[in-house]
Amino acid sequence: MCALTKRLTVSLLLWLGISPVVLASEVAAMNLTGTWFGIAAVIIFTLAYGLVIAEEQIHLRKSKPMMVAAGLIWILVALAFASHGDIHTAEKAVRHNILEYAELLLFLLAAMTYINTMEERGVFDALRGWLVSRGFSLRSIFWITGGLAFVISPVADNLTTALLMAAVVMAVAGDNKKFVAVACINIVVAANAGGAFSPFGDITTLMVWQKGLVEFSGFFVLFIPSLVNWLIPAVIMSFAVPKEQPPATEGEVKVKKGGYVVIVLFLGTIAMAVLFHSFLHLPPMLGMMTGLGVLKLYGYFLKLDEHRETRGLGDTTGSFDIAARPQKKPFDIFQQLQRAEWDTLMFFYGVILCVGGLGTLGYLSNVSTLMYAGLGATTANILVGLLSAIVDNIPVMFAVLSMNPEMSTGQWLLVTLTAGVGGSLLSVGSAAGVALMGQARGIYTFFAHLKWSWAIALGYAASIWVHFLVNGAVM
Repeated sequence: MCALTKRLTVSLLLWLGISPVVLASEVAAMNLTGTWFGIAAVIIFTLAYGLVIAEEQIHLRKSKPMMVAAGLIWILVALAFASHGDIHTAEKAVRHNILEYAELLLFLLAAMTYINTMEERGVFDALRGWLVSRGFSLRSIFWITGGLAFVISPVADNLTTALLMAAVVMAVAGDNKKFVAVACINIVVAANAGGAFSPFGDITTLMVWQKGLVEFSGFFVLFIPSLVNWLIPAVIMSFAVPKEQPPATEGEVKVKKGGYVVIVLFLGTIAMAVLFHSFLHLPPMLGMMTGLGVLKLYGYFLKLDEHRETRGLGDTTGSFDIAARPQKKPFDIFQQLQRAEWDTLMFFYGVILCVGGLGTLGYLSNVSTLMYAGLGATTANILVGLLSAIVDNIPVMFAVLSMNPEMSTGQWLLVTLTAGVGGSLLSVGSAAGVALMGQARGIYTFFAHLKWSWAIALGYAASIWVHFLVNGAVM
């Protein structure tokens, strides 16, 4: 399902130097798509996916059907291979998928905890006050947050970028749900497009680069197509954004003690995650978790400081009478950790394991073979992008790379572009989209995004045309 694990879910193997293509080809050596095990797995996945889409109507959290489906699909995978005398492949494959999820979980926990901490320290409220005081309209904020998402995502994680920009939008917009929905769509499209022209910007670009099919600097020729991919839907959606000013804040909003330090620590954590990969060849999750550890240490001293202030306010005599203290509680980093969007994190678990199970049964490899053998490279690469809005782009790219079809550099750049930005077509088509569905629950939804899918599709088509126009020499 969807490009939900974009950039993150296979990073552990990639950055440890283990080729996911090799693992994918080993695991998918047996084609079980025609068996009743394979057919039943597809039916289960389809039913679960339908419940996810209907979340807004039936009020069933999206993680619940996907987690159940994941367990049922892997039961079928194990039984399918066991029926052929193979009792090891299923275990090997599911452990591989669990490793992918573990890195995603830890990365997101660190990012969400930082964002929650900045929110608790009043950083976003202060930013909202600054934007309002500068006279920015909602339309200006729409462009500012989208532009920042496009610029930041090639370097930082697009999930973290999307979460950060969405937090700003929600803080500024107040109760304007219509604006929040459109702005979140803009952020998702911008973050996915921005990640498509950098080797570090998206897991698909990283996989193609690691495979040696495109040089490091070769990805930057996708900048203009990626920019077009974001600008076209952004321009169209901007007409739906009112020019009105956001509601004014009452009084001056000040950042709590330590808020600016947390911002610096967050930027340092993102830099550390990038440097861990670039220089130490370690997974960026390790950099994020190290940064989270630094935040927790800083939170300890912040808690002690606020505890002393609270005690002083409650009792000027120096007494330790707890009842005499005011009800304000000192900062607690574990409260920010608990506020992580666990429904989204558990949904990622279900998605990764469901798609991994289908891939192990041979479905994705079959689809890829059919596309490239029967339709040609250009059509197949365009379809890969469309599939990435429905099926996880990671195993789809696994299948493409394991086939290693004879293609020019321009075609490899095309599939990198389409797999990276195709997930923007649906809210569940990218990790950024799914994360924002959790962050702006009930406002940014599947159907809210679907309303603008036609505009996003125009940007998708235009970016492909521009790629052929600008990079025709390498096609």
